[in-house]
Amino acid sequence: MTISSSLNVGVSGLNANATQLAAISDNIANSSTYGYKREQTDFYSIVIHGDTSTSYTAGGVRASSMRLIDERGPLIATSNPTDIAIDGRGFLPVTNIGALNGQDGEYPIMLATTGSFRPDASGVLRTETGQVLMGWPADVDGTIPSYPRDSMSALEPVVINSSQYVSNPTDEMHLGINLPATSTQDGADGAPFELTVEYYGNLGTSESLHYTFTPIVPAAGQPATNAWTMTITDSASGDAVVGEYTMTFDSSQTAGGTLTSVTTVTGAAFDPATGTIPLAVGGGTISLDIGIPGQSGGMTQLSDNFAPVSITKNGSPAASLVSVEVDENGYLHAIYDQGFTKVIFQIPVVDVPNPNGLIAGNDQTYSISPDSGPYYLWNAGDGPTGAMQGYSREESSVDVAGELTQLITTQRAYSSNAKVIQTVDEMLQETTNLKR
Repeated sequence: MTISSSLNVGVSGLNANATQLAAISDNIANSSTYGYKREQTDFYSIVIHGDTSTSYTAGGVRASSMRLIDERGPLIATSNPTDIAIDGRGFLPVTNIGALNGQDGEYPIMLATTGSFRPDASGVLRTETGQVLMGWPADVDGTIPSYPRDSMSALEPVVINSSQYVSNPTDEMHLGINLPATSTQDGADGAPFELTVEYYGNLGTSESLHYTFTPIVPAAGQPATNAWTMTITDSASGDAVVGEYTMTFDSSQTAGGTLTSVTTVTGAAFDPATGTIPLAVGGGTISLDIGIPGQSGGMTQLSDNFAPVSITKNGSPAASLVSVEVDENGYLHAIYDQGFTKVIFQIPVVDVPNPNGLIAGNDQTYSISPDSGPYYLWNAGDGPTGAMQGYSREESSVDVAGELTQLITTQRAYSSNAKVIQTVDEMLQETTNLKR
């Protein structure tokens, strides 16, 4: 029994070391595979309890392998903005390109730590092996709705429509103009000052707001009024008046020249807390900033010059897509040729309590299992997850030098177990020869 148990132990040793050799071979073969996670093999002894007072029965060894998914490889820089990696804990949600042809809209979600995503002929952001990046679509204005974080049902394939034009209408305008103080004094001619400011409409067309500033001149012998009437007409509304306001300026020593009050004659009301007027123009609203009363930076009345000091606005003509980039929070920004950007998707980071419990699949992808625990979708960089890095890929977590060292050790152990089998065979042959 003791000799035969030695033979069985030698066989188990061969099997265990063959298992380790397979893992080492896999690791070395994938040492240059982006996102590959090292396979680790551990040995465990088998103990057989017999009558140890008279003899010893060998139990043997068994091998157990586990993929160390929580080990991260180093990140390297690339030239592709949609080469994406996670700088820390967490996974990217992906699906297979074949799932996009389904009729029910259900996408099997898999996880990956890195990927080189590029748009295909249909604009789908995918890897060469067919892994499609998934994310939450943004609304038209670039905001991300509130999506459930314990469900992947709201995730959609990220699609980049590079041939589509988009509008970028003006919705904010800042007016910093100095009005001449001498025009509101006794004896002034009361001539108005005019200014036209271009803005962009909802369809990318060029429109304009025409401002007329008329000084309120005092009666003869009366002090300066420091007051003006501002009339605004809109070309998109058929040059109709969209607002008329009476502006009064401070003449004190400490706050001379700043706005004191704005009285609405017609149009939307002035908000003194923000210094803005929500102008209703053709097809939308422009937040017109003329300054907070008592503060500098907006409309002023100083000296004897009419000077448009600072006039700024957002918006642009119709624009086409130039490129896309992902930021550290997982927001995918579309960059347009008119110089503005807009969020089109948010890519969440998936986290599970036990990453090593995930089920490994082809192409460095993983699936949720009971051993991994429930998943949760985080914003990149929040909670336990790492930030999202564009222009980056994660290298393999394999240390080739360490694997080669382990390979030599495994080879020696395998040869030693083979020697044990050879020795037992010779001993059994000697036992057989005793009968002759």
